[in-house]
Amino acid sequence: MTDTLANPAPPRARKPRPALSWRYRGAVAARAFAAIVIGYFFAYASTALLSVALPFPRVDRVVAASLLSFFVWCGVAMYAFAARSAWRACWAPALATAVLLWAAKLCGAAALFPGSAVPPT
Repeated sequence: MTDTLANPAPPRARKPRPALSWRYRGAVAARAFAAIVIGYFFAYASTALLSVALPFPRVDRVVAASLLSFFVWCGVAMYAFAARSAWRACWAPALATAVLLWAAKLCGAAALFPGSAVPPT
């Protein structure tokens, strides 16, 4: 027993890690951008649309839409890292964001778009 403790086995040499390419790092950065920034705008657009479209009183619509926006943001972030390519992780949520904002503006969410309100005459 003392012989085993006196002569421990030599540690195994670790294999060196391959260097990460700049293309891979750029793809991860693009996915992180899509998850954080585009996901935020997508959550904002879904909040704008849901605060107009939900069949509740106004206060409840805004609260429900705001709470649901966190789940939407998480869903977009998961999609950003599950998409096949970094390009698809960016353009698909950005296109969906534009469609949601257009639908919210079409439904009459003028309070959410300060520049689009018609000034009183």
